Amino acid sequence: MFSNAIVRRPGPEFSRGITTAGLGVPDYELALEQHARYCEALRTCGLELAVLEPDRDHPDCPFVEDTAVVTGKVAVIARPGAESRRGEETAVAELLSAHRPLERIEPPGTLDGGDVLRMEKRFFIGLSGRTNYEGARQLVSILDRRGYAVTVIPAGEMLHLKSGVNDAGGGALAVTGGFSRLGAFSGFDLVRVPEEEAYAANCLYVNGRLLVADGFPRALAAFERLGREIIRLDVSEFRKMDGGLT
Repeated sequence: MFSNAIVRRPGPEFSRGITTAGLGVPDYELALEQHARYCEALRTCGLELAVLEPDRDHPDCPFVEDTAVVTGKVAVIARPGAESRRGEETAVAELLSAHRPLERIEPPGTLDGGDVLRMEKRFFIGLSGRTNYEGARQLVSILDRRGYAVTVIPAGEMLHLKSGVNDAGGGALAVTGGFSRLGAFSGFDLVRVPEEEAYAANCLYVNGRLLVADGFPRALAAFERLGREIIRLDVSEFRKMDGGLT
């Protein structure tokens, strides 16, 4: 069971962040509303939230997942692969330092938390345009010393590993595209998300509930077959900035 989470509100500069989505400019006021509903959903899942204020120098700062990898034993502070995002991790590291011993990914390693998937005591690290081999190697070393099993895999054309594969609870993985054929995931119950709804593969399982992006009916039908309580959330403005639920 999870008890705490870190979130960060988008700032007025949100639309200046990195994006390849081609879906237009996000509506800032709507993004704030969607973020508030996201936080409400996390609280419904039983989480106590630490809410960080926006960092006006880093418009991508709401995507806090990329700044750290947190386990019960250690918090690993990431070194974002996009140079413009380096510095986002500072406030997150300061907050986590009160709760966990810290380790850091050091140059020339780069690592985004969105490339790290945890399934119980097993981790998968995706090699992507944001996470390089050296960053993955450092994280493998940190996790291995603490008794975790780690598998490094290619993220393919996805921005991050978790753009295409995520924990759907109970040993199930939401997968899309080539991830459904990857041998590393052969031991899991695979929930196949249609490629035309690939965005919905970025779901978030928290304490028995599954948060899913609204507007993807075929993916929703696949998730409903799992028998989980589902919370649908509209995250359209974050999708415009290459962001998702995790």
